Amino acid sequence: RERAARLVAAVRDAVVVAVDLPSGVDADTGEVHGDAVRADVTVTFGAYKPGLFIDPAREYAGVVRLVDIGLELGEGEAEALQFADVERLLPVPGGESDKYRRGVVGIVAGSARYPGAAVLAVAGALRGGAGAVRYVGPAADAVIARFPEALVSAGPPSKAGRVQAWVVGPGLGEDAERLGEVLAADVPVLIDADGLRLAGERDVRARRAPTLLTPHAGEAAALLGVAREEVEAGRLSAVRELAGRYGATVLLKGSTTLVASGEGPVRVNPTGTPWLATAGSGDVLSGLAGSLLAAGLDARDAGSVGAYLHGLAGRHASNGAPVGAQDVADALPAVWREVGKS
Repeated sequence: RERAARLVAAVRDAVVVAVDLPSGVDADTGEVHGDAVRADVTVTFGAYKPGLFIDPAREYAGVVRLVDIGLELGEGEAEALQFADVERLLPVPGGESDKYRRGVVGIVAGSARYPGAAVLAVAGALRGGAGAVRYVGPAADAVIARFPEALVSAGPPSKAGRVQAWVVGPGLGEDAERLGEVLAADVPVLIDADGLRLAGERDVRARRAPTLLTPHAGEAAALLGVAREEVEAGRLSAVRELAGRYGATVLLKGSTTLVASGEGPVRVNPTGTPWLATAGSGDVLSGLAGSLLAAGLDARDAGSVGAYLHGLAGRHASNGAPVGAQDVADALPAVWREVGKS
């Protein structure tokens, strides 16, 4: 209200503590529709509110602390995985495992103009738990030069050999033919970047196997036919609408990464750093999450665990300084070990 807004605006050079949540933010969605309190600390009661962890409201909450007041709570609208949850979901090979039993992920990415997208997607995939990575596309020379363990092929995807999941889209350009072959496959598929632009809603909904879409806010806006600002202001409603409209699991990347499917609470990723806003970072995430799909995780878990590890790797690689996408990929083994020891 106007009088309260004037009072809040008058506060300068003081520590601001919000009780339950900062006034002016939407507790359920994380939306901020006007003036709101910017707190240094929020002490919330009974349960965490989704708005405390979803931008733009998250930026108003500061450090969040929960006070238990003995409420009996059912399933919430949103949830955040913790170390123990991620450790439980990590694929671990057994004594009888070989590279095929661990899963093979196929990567359809890159073009003559964007060969680096293929290299970065393969980098993420090689560190994601699958036993082997097959790359199909025109960047084969760049991929094999950087990763001799990758199994490369000029294509088409249907002739590349057996895979348990596909990643398609990073740096793909206008290659709708390769995309169409991947969408026709009866295995889980992760669609990113150019793949999101080329794949139609009908094509995605027609798939019988699981599909994971990984748009950033601009791509999500294009898929929904709205302005980017609308997605950024209402991330929770946007990810839910995308999941429902496309009949897929959706990982909405950004300052708050959200994972939504047709069932269960939306997952809010608690890891990351602003330094992850760098070219190629999303390509690494696509390869990582695709590898987790091939290793046997369902789309919701693969997206959630991939985002969690990717965020931790960004923090680890950056340590408060600028970071490149390849640095993030290189940090993944260290954070995998860190989570595995929880």
